[in-house]
Amino acid sequence: MEYEEVVRTRRSIRGYLDKPVPKALIREILETAMRAPTSLNTQPWNFYVVSGAVLDRIREGNVERNVAGVPDSREFRMGPGYEGVHRERQIEIAKQLFAVMGIERHDKEARMDWVLRGFRQFDAPVSIVVTYDKSIQGSDIAPFDCGGVVNCIVNTAWNRGLGCVINSQGIMQSPVVREHAQIPDNQVIQTCVAMGWPDDNFPANAVVSKRKSVDEAATFLGFED
Repeated sequence: MEYEEVVRTRRSIRGYLDKPVPKALIREILETAMRAPTSLNTQPWNFYVVSGAVLDRIREGNVERNVAGVPDSREFRMGPGYEGVHRERQIEIAKQLFAVMGIERHDKEARMDWVLRGFRQFDAPVSIVVTYDKSIQGSDIAPFDCGGVVNCIVNTAWNRGLGCVINSQGIMQSPVVREHAQIPDNQVIQTCVAMGWPDDNFPANAVVSKRKSVDEAATFLGFED
């Protein structure tokens, strides 16, 4: 696809086919994505790509601990909850997803099932756990650069026919992730990217999130027209 088509058509994919993703294809995606902009070429990112039995153990441990009420231990903190228009946008996308999935407001069982899907990284066949070196923890540039490379991962994957969703729910229990993905203590776990072949029959995959306009987001100064 042309670049603009990739960016404009990409969607977050939350339902996947039971079909493996070749390791060689993931390597190609990472190789392209790692051309993302990075401050002074520092390239702080590292990737732990898990699938099969390893990913299943992460899913099981993450679900078990979360359901048991174990406090989340995400190492890259989310900060305070969103309020105002930011919270409104979160609610809006949730309403879109629940509507197409037929999840009613009062249906606690269906809502919990959706939460559990998130804990399982939406049953994707691949998860890419993104980390950066603990020696630069506290730097605002390292997570910024990692966000840039994640954007390139999901767009490159989309161009190859794969879908992704950036999903911190799947790594809420960092000790589980660290153990089974064999992530050393000198790494900070930032987020993960669930990846696989999109299931076109999964209703949520058709949801297109609404975006604010350029006029709302941008201020132009010094232009003559």
